[in-house]
Amino acid sequence: MSKLKHSLPIVITFLWLGFICSISFMEAPIKFTAPHLTLEVGVEVGRVVFKALNRIEIIFCLCSIGLVFINSFHRTIIIFLCLLAIILGAQTFWLLPALHERIQLIIEGQIPPASYLHKLYIVLDSVKAVCLVLLGISQFGYFREKCLERFFIENKTN
Repeated sequence: MSKLKHSLPIVITFLWLGFICSISFMEAPIKFTAPHLTLEVGVEVGRVVFKALNRIEIIFCLCSIGLVFINSFHRTIIIFLCLLAIILGAQTFWLLPALHERIQLIIEGQIPPASYLHKLYIVLDSVKAVCLVLLGISQFGYFREKCLERFFIENKTN
């Protein structure tokens, strides 16, 4: 049970990373290389996909934060989780709604004014990906430390 308690955060972290990499860095840009996909359909599909991704990310984030209370992690892990939660909150409550407004204009056949929002979303997802890699490494180090502690405690009593 102890191994599951300490390894579950690592699994969640790398699943979260996999979702971001597969959707943000692979699906989104590749979708627009389809020769018969119109811009309107592409952005509408993107809106649905990124809304679903956001919901999954919220679940991963909440589970990760909940596991901190069970495992009482090091400060480094807590800092990475706070940074991830802040970025995810900014995307959820500000950036995605703003992008959805722009997408609606495109679907209606209008051309929205120039904006940095898509680039900002990419930058924030890149920062999230780096944070998740570093978080996973930190969690693995914590897991290794706990396993070694347990090993030495068990061997000391024998």
